[in-house]
Amino acid sequence: MSIPQHVTKAHATGNDFVVYLDPDGAYEPTEDEVRLLADRHFGIGGDGLIRLAHPGDVSDLDDAQVADCAANGAEWFMDYRNADGSLAEMCGNGTRAITLFAQRHGLFDGAEFRLGTRAGVKVLTSLGDVPGLGRDVFRVEMGAWSRGELDAYEVTIPGTPGSARGTFVDMGNPHVVALVEDAFSSLPKVEDLDLVTKPVVAPVIESDQNVEFVRIDEIDEAEMAGEATMRVNERGCGETLSCGTGLCATAITLRAKTGIDHWTITVRGGTLRVDVTDEDVRLTGSATLVGDVTLL
Repeated sequence: MSIPQHVTKAHATGNDFVVYLDPDGAYEPTEDEVRLLADRHFGIGGDGLIRLAHPGDVSDLDDAQVADCAANGAEWFMDYRNADGSLAEMCGNGTRAITLFAQRHGLFDGAEFRLGTRAGVKVLTSLGDVPGLGRDVFRVEMGAWSRGELDAYEVTIPGTPGSARGTFVDMGNPHVVALVEDAFSSLPKVEDLDLVTKPVVAPVIESDQNVEFVRIDEIDEAEMAGEATMRVNERGCGETLSCGTGLCATAITLRAKTGIDHWTITVRGGTLRVDVTDEDVRLTGSATLVGDVTLL
């Protein structure tokens, strides 16, 4: 098995991962190994697997990606795999979980950590414990984003009556954000959606995408702040309790619809803050190391 004997279970607002350190580049996992470890009945269980390795030891990276990590001070790379074994460009919750793991292993000094991902180098800042957000909170500089035309897609869920309008957002990985419980949605309330079933987006987007279903709960125009509730079906793993890039895509869409820049968003795994500007987006939330596991 190309997995080390000792791994760690971690999560960030319920988005859970099997993580491990590979300083010598000896343990690049196969798709079958990822699927086995991520299996919630026959393995450890998780929405994905994260190998923390040096960029030069990640076989799918090209020379330009490795050089970008070096130029931006990222000694370590988040080699993230979805639960089905497929490669993933980015995982906002995963960056916080693996940064806490790196911090506990003494891999960086100070409050700032530069982490390579397939969507570029991300900068994480340790904020400690933050009221309302939890313990071991990190702010992630998620970088540039792009958005398509508002409400350009129809989103349905097989077996569920109704539809909603969705907006495409590129966070380094693809998202379609659909508002529910508004004038353009005939889907059930966000709490009642069946997200075990994979949503359908029309017209079809070339690549598979994550789909977020969102309700606006409150807006304070004086403070330029809003509150919302979100659920998500992630490609490669189905519904998850939280999705970092999905939270960012949600805040970007809500900003376009309301003009509000700062959002506190509740997902099934907890509460996070997202701050959006024209140039970038910041995601702030907690991370947890659950325990160490010895594989037999």
